[in-house]
Amino acid sequence: MLCLLSWSKTKLPWLILFSVAFALVCSALYFHHILDHRPCVKCIYQRTAMIGIALSAALPLVYMHVSTRIIGLLAWLGLSLWGLSVAQSHVELIYFDGLFMPPCPIEPNFPSFMPLHHWFPDVFSATGQCNDNTWQFMSMGMAEWMRIIFGVFTLVSAAVSLSYLIRFRQVAK
Repeated sequence: MLCLLSWSKTKLPWLILFSVAFALVCSALYFHHILDHRPCVKCIYQRTAMIGIALSAALPLVYMHVSTRIIGLLAWLGLSLWGLSVAQSHVELIYFDGLFMPPCPIEPNFPSFMPLHHWFPDVFSATGQCNDNTWQFMSMGMAEWMRIIFGVFTLVSAAVSLSYLIRFRQVAK
């Protein structure tokens, strides 16, 4: 477990995290603009979480210090959990078998001080339906794959966080 702590003190894991998150955002934009797979509000929230994860990984890349690593790690964990929650609710919405399907908002609900969908509409505007599951890979749709990806991100960030807690506890003794 402590090998995760020592590895996180180098730039390589943060570069890998940034690269994976950046590649996922680029692939989302490819699906959106090239393949015309229009994103719904839940897709936009997942995209926002992934951009946040990339930015949280960029922080220790720019300035490697214990404080930037902890901020980056906490942001990575929080955004991974949020992305996992949104992806889970997206999958539940797609496979909802009740009489009345829960509504899918038309516009993202970003804070009023940061209306990303107005500032960057090509990236953050939602033009699709939440129950659209036309794209499939290995019998799973985009929301299911994002649930797996955010699950892996959550597990890895939780393991690294745990290694920090173990180390801080040892130092405190």
